[in-house]
Amino acid sequence: MAATDALTLRRPDDWHLHLRDAEILQAVLAHSAHPFARAIVMPNLKPPVTTVAAARAYRARILAALAPGVDFTPLMTAYLCDDTPADELRRGFEEGVFAAAKLYPAGATTHSEFGVTSTARVARALETMQSLGMPLLVHGESTRPEVDVFDREAVFIDDTLQPLLADFPALKVVMEHITTLQAAAFVSADASGRLGATITPQHLMFNRNALFTGGIRPHFYCLPVLKAERHRLALRRVATSGDPRFFLGTDSAPHLRALKEAACGCAGMFNAPSALQCYATVFEEEGALDRLEAFASVHGARFYGLPLNQGTVTLRRQPAMVPQDVRLPGGSAIHPFLGGSTLPWRLEPAAD
Repeated sequence: MAATDALTLRRPDDWHLHLRDAEILQAVLAHSAHPFARAIVMPNLKPPVTTVAAARAYRARILAALAPGVDFTPLMTAYLCDDTPADELRRGFEEGVFAAAKLYPAGATTHSEFGVTSTARVARALETMQSLGMPLLVHGESTRPEVDVFDREAVFIDDTLQPLLADFPALKVVMEHITTLQAAAFVSADASGRLGATITPQHLMFNRNALFTGGIRPHFYCLPVLKAERHRLALRRVATSGDPRFFLGTDSAPHLRALKEAACGCAGMFNAPSALQCYATVFEEEGALDRLEAFASVHGARFYGLPLNQGTVTLRRQPAMVPQDVRLPGGSAIHPFLGGSTLPWRLEPAAD
């Protein structure tokens, strides 16, 4: 397609977002509230968001942290534990508090130590979700210690996801932050309409070499970890294909710079300051800018059964530098994904 100097999109949504809490929430929220109208907010706080009351309170803190006049809707999620009461999920969903529930395999990622040890332990909760039409969001990685870190997603599909989908044939499931050609093919082959997947900007832009270029690069470490080039190319194909089963989910996950640059650095990339610009860069490279709006603003909303947003955002073809750091009041910093580098697209400021 011909080059364009400006790209105006229906206002998009972020279907996978970490906002953390307290001073980090205050520091990062604005980067997601513009341009995204809504976001599925992850529940892996400490302690995790496991009850309706905790989700209401967290939502209130998010809304209180918004700048005056900013239109942003946090969609709250329940953190599934082995002993999560099915009635709590039902009440949260029916009262409009829980938009979905998140399944973290215990030990799979940041603050997942309270997660699910076996899907059999949450069968009653999943049955209830299936009856309600409440989506299950999965961090799709096997935590068996003998499984290679680069194979965890593919093994999870075989060992956990396929049996789960067979046992709960009407359950809506989102494979979050897919990273492999196996996951892309698995979702693409599904004809039920109940399986979707989110894809992050980092997994579209980089392969695992980025972790080791000239030394260990902790700011390229996330979970699921970056994969080989063949997997990155497979993700780019499905993301830009127009297939409605794939939609935007940044997995923006802020950590203090000191905790990333440590002997045992935290997993996660804070990509909110540049996420939409990154997606635009990828879609343009693939000759698919005309499909970005559907990926960013349509597919996810339709999967969740929500109305499309009415507002717009505009990207301009103008080199723009990603901030080197986002500072917190106490002087600590969060280093954004691609911080200090220049992208070919600039996000216009929100209209007053």
